Amino acid sequence: MNLFSPIKIGHYNLKNRIFMAPMTRCRSLENNVANDLMATYYAQRASAGLIISEATQISTQGIGYPATPGIHTAEQVQGWKKVTDAVHEKDGKIFLQLWHVGRISHSSYHRGELPVAPSAIQASGQIYTYEGMKDFETPRALSVDEIKEIVQDYVNGAKNAIEAGFDGVEIHAANGYLLDQFLRDGTNIRKDEYGSSIGNRSRFLFEVIKAISNKIGSDKTGVRLSPSGTFNDMTDSNPQKHFTYVCEKLNAFNLAYIHIIDALEGDIRHGANIVELSVLRNAYKGVLIANGGYNKVKGNNTIEKYIANAISFGTLFLANPDLPERFKKDSVLNQADTSTFYTQDAQGYTDYPFM
Repeated sequence: MNLFSPIKIGHYNLKNRIFMAPMTRCRSLENNVANDLMATYYAQRASAGLIISEATQISTQGIGYPATPGIHTAEQVQGWKKVTDAVHEKDGKIFLQLWHVGRISHSSYHRGELPVAPSAIQASGQIYTYEGMKDFETPRALSVDEIKEIVQDYVNGAKNAIEAGFDGVEIHAANGYLLDQFLRDGTNIRKDEYGSSIGNRSRFLFEVIKAISNKIGSDKTGVRLSPSGTFNDMTDSNPQKHFTYVCEKLNAFNLAYIHIIDALEGDIRHGANIVELSVLRNAYKGVLIANGGYNKVKGNNTIEKYIANAISFGTLFLANPDLPERFKKDSVLNQADTSTFYTQDAQGYTDYPFM
């Protein structure tokens, strides 16, 4: 097996194991609605075995960045239909990533209301707002009743995603956003059933997974985790113990896949407590997607050693819409223009040349 081998996830037979990772691109300018430009962008990359869309907020409360798409209004569902239709016309498969940013937001996005989190712990650093860069605020801790409501927001987002034509959804429980904030003891100091123990801190994630699986099917549901991640000021006292527990428990859900972000250079630089991918591979028996600084050689080696079943590529897919074909022919790769990652037009988005 290698990157070019077909793979089955859920009921889908995918043409290769070269997946497109979710990447925020900030092109949803009007009412957080996906548009024609986004449809072109994703359709260009339909040669991926699977596309995982950019993070997409499940509610207005989940917003933390400008011009990012949502999946909680009828208009947003219709906008995403343009994207899924375009991808399917190119014989591609696409999952939607469901997102709530939690404390990684600002009251200016919420009509003066504070962002929410498991506990009232402020993240260090600043966030981009429509008024420029501002310090993170101390979030408001969610009540148990509010947590239950957010579970339903995730379910509604998943239902809307299927209505919009997506082949499935990925639950974003990584990178310091809301579900990740509940998982880690650096951000979750609750004393109720959603805090203290590893089991309690994992409860919210498992409730979301169960509710979505019941609504759209576990075979159409994936989960993304970042066990070694330090992005958005994240810490945990024992991530290996915690995420091994999470991965072992996820076996019971019969998911389409889990998607693991390896420790990145930035994580290591910020003192990450690294969890080796092989440890999680031993814990989880289903399809495992690996992400984080992979190239063709490292991807093939990881699959051949059965440490992962597929590899997702972010920046490489951004700059090379025909990445599988370039890998197959060992062609020169386009270099990504970092200055256009979060701009609002076609430059650095749909104008990267094909081979």
